[in-house]
Amino acid sequence: MMKVQAQEKSSMERLVLAIQELSLARDIDVVMAIVRRVARELTGADGATFILKENDECYYADEDAIGPLWKGHRFPLKDCISGWSMIHQAQVVIEDITTDDRIPQEAYKPTFVKSLLMVPIRTIDPIGAIGNYWAQQHVATPEEIMLLQSLADITAVSLENIKLYKEMEQRVKERTQQLEEANKEMDAFSYSISHDLRAPLRSIQMYTDMLYTDYTNQLDEQGKRLLMKLLTKTQNMDKLIKELLEFFRMGKKELIFQKVSMQNMVRNITENIKEEESSRQIEFIVHLLPDVLADSVLIKQVWVNLISNAVKYTGYKEKAIIEIGVEEKDHSFIFFIKDNGAGFDMRYADKLFKIFQRLHAQEKFEGTGIGLSFVKRILKKHNGEVWASAKEEEGATFFFELQKEQSKASNEATT
Repeated sequence: MMKVQAQEKSSMERLVLAIQELSLARDIDVVMAIVRRVARELTGADGATFILKENDECYYADEDAIGPLWKGHRFPLKDCISGWSMIHQAQVVIEDITTDDRIPQEAYKPTFVKSLLMVPIRTIDPIGAIGNYWAQQHVATPEEIMLLQSLADITAVSLENIKLYKEMEQRVKERTQQLEEANKEMDAFSYSISHDLRAPLRSIQMYTDMLYTDYTNQLDEQGKRLLMKLLTKTQNMDKLIKELLEFFRMGKKELIFQKVSMQNMVRNITENIKEEESSRQIEFIVHLLPDVLADSVLIKQVWVNLISNAVKYTGYKEKAIIEIGVEEKDHSFIFFIKDNGAGFDMRYADKLFKIFQRLHAQEKFEGTGIGLSFVKRILKKHNGEVWASAKEEEGATFFFELQKEQSKASNEATT
């Protein structure tokens, strides 16, 4: 009795190990190699075979046996015992194959097989079968049937997982190919912008500059006004093209993470703006800002865009007040730039970070409509995000979030 219990425990342990092995399998050949070996070990059989259903045929895909069976052969589903098991969705136990009319005797005569146990792989709509064979007459016990059917059930799950894995792998491959093609198209588009558009624009700028330098005195006030408009438009067009190129190239840029002092970075940006806007009354209120681990070039671009926007949209104010600070959360830092400028209607907030989308007329506030989309793209590369809150004529607050773990990694790297 103790010996039987020990054998049953050993078989169950082997089945558990097989389940673990099959759960990691990503290829049908690996599954078959595991199953053919374990099937024999679980029941002490002299042979095991792995059969797949292919349309109306049984394909004996693999085997592990003391002598050759039918590996690589195909038989009509209705003419073999594995087919019977799949058609009837049932287990088959045969003690003496010579006395069972379901057995094709001519196929079995050249083999060592005297007894067999066949179980379907998946009892509902079977996709295959696993067979065990004995060289001496043997009646499969209930424990052996249970073990082999359990192995077949987990095999069915493994085959389904492999199918899903292959489909996902194919989707990833197709997606990668689509991205590669999109990148090629983007490269071609960038080249077109850089060469096909900028070349004629440079010519327009050159002739406009010549006209301004050599013929300004010959123009009346209306002519001078139109010429200045032309100069401004060509400069804006050149700026738009440069920003577009930078926007496309940024997507390919590899991030170079390093410790960034947000305090120093913001101070330098605001001091430069004060010098450039010396005719205006601008008050920057800058709170204490933490260090973060980020790409310093790109994060600087985030600050420049957001602070410059605050300066631009407070342009009509007698005194611009721009507050810059941070809110600390459990896992992140949320930086903010708050102004007392034009604000915007929150109903259209979803347009803010889309390329070429603007919430204010060009005549009132100049811009290309690229800056905020650029900010969003940079922060996405940092696993961060950006959003805004505002009220018309009462100012706006822009927020952007960076994960705190990046800051911790930075501090650890420098200690």
